Amino acid sequence: MNDYEQYEADCQKIRTANQKLLTDFESWLKSSGLSQKTIKNHLSNVDLYINEYLLYEDAVQAKDGIDNVSEFLGYWFIKKVTWSSKSSIKANAASLKKFYGFLLEEDVINKEDLNELKETIKEEMSEWLETMERYDDPSIEDMSDVWVF
Repeated sequence: MNDYEQYEADCQKIRTANQKLLTDFESWLKSSGLSQKTIKNHLSNVDLYINEYLLYEDAVQAKDGIDNVSEFLGYWFIKKVTWSSKSSIKANAASLKKFYGFLLEEDVINKEDLNELKETIKEEMSEWLETMERYDDPSIEDMSDVWVF
């Protein structure tokens, strides 16, 4: 099996595991009394993160992807998702906090990891929103001016 075939096999295993995670996450969200529309939005946001972004270049399991949220919301999401906006960045951040809160309750991650995720979102949200604003600014012609790292 070559490297690509191994990557594809790993991704397929992860997608199968992710389907169960999403089903369990949906039940968890339903038990918290959220509306069906809100649940659907959270599921869609988390699905994008765990089945697209975390498998985009490498086969990363959802539990191991908690440290990748900054790159996702601050770069990949803005650049790759055609409907990205300030409000969708905020919505995705909220969905990911809920999802990783669910994983904490399932003993998949630890409290320290969740606290670090929440702190990252809190500290970096304004940067992500400013990047989104620059990305959408038609007066910026050089894309390197968008990505301020």
